[in-house]
Amino acid sequence: MTLTEHELPKTRSGEPRAFFGRRSGKKLHGGQKAQVAEILPRFEIALAEQLDPRALFPEADRIVIEIGYGGGEHLARKAAEQPGTGFIGCEVFTGGIGKMVQAIEANDLENVRLYTDDALKLLMTLPEASVDEVYLLYPDPWPKTRHHKRRFVSPTTLDQLARVIRPGGVFNFATDIEDYADWTLAHILRQPSFIFAPQAPGSWHTPYPGWQPTRYERKARREGRMLSFYFSFPRQAV
Repeated sequence: MTLTEHELPKTRSGEPRAFFGRRSGKKLHGGQKAQVAEILPRFEIALAEQLDPRALFPEADRIVIEIGYGGGEHLARKAAEQPGTGFIGCEVFTGGIGKMVQAIEANDLENVRLYTDDALKLLMTLPEASVDEVYLLYPDPWPKTRHHKRRFVSPTTLDQLARVIRPGGVFNFATDIEDYADWTLAHILRQPSFIFAPQAPGSWHTPYPGWQPTRYERKARREGRMLSFYFSFPRQAV
């Protein structure tokens, strides 16, 4: 497969897109819907031509993005553990947004902002070297070969991640799908801004320090997928 076949599909206006699929499942119940309607506007990011994350978190010592936070367990926990860090969570699924809004309210998380559209749009508006760390945990693997171009990891998205992550920052990627792990490594090795330098063969199966399994990981284990890949790719220093 050639590199051009890994490029993202385009919108009708010719812009690359990185999100595919549904945005909602079960409808939010009345209480959830009211809570989201009341709280989300205080934390939701509205894009302009350029978004400076430091303006969102003027006192933060670090900026971290989680793309596709799902139910929000990892994002909410990290935000509670690191109150001095500004966290931006990207999710389009309404159920996940509702759960994250509930977590923000329950834990009084003032260091979180939410973006509810295609994460690539957000990345394209951020200044260069404006982010310290990015998480992409258990993204949709799009297992059918004809759908591989829908995977979030692509030359386009990695170019944007390389642009916005500061030198010395980190891109973290986790999956339980070996084919997606291979796909990601192949793309990383073509992207000179990121480093793949594991401490030892197989060390990528060791969870991140302080890791707690997400609900997607627990589901994978129940379905018999017992091995995950936890990659961390440092951004090449200038």
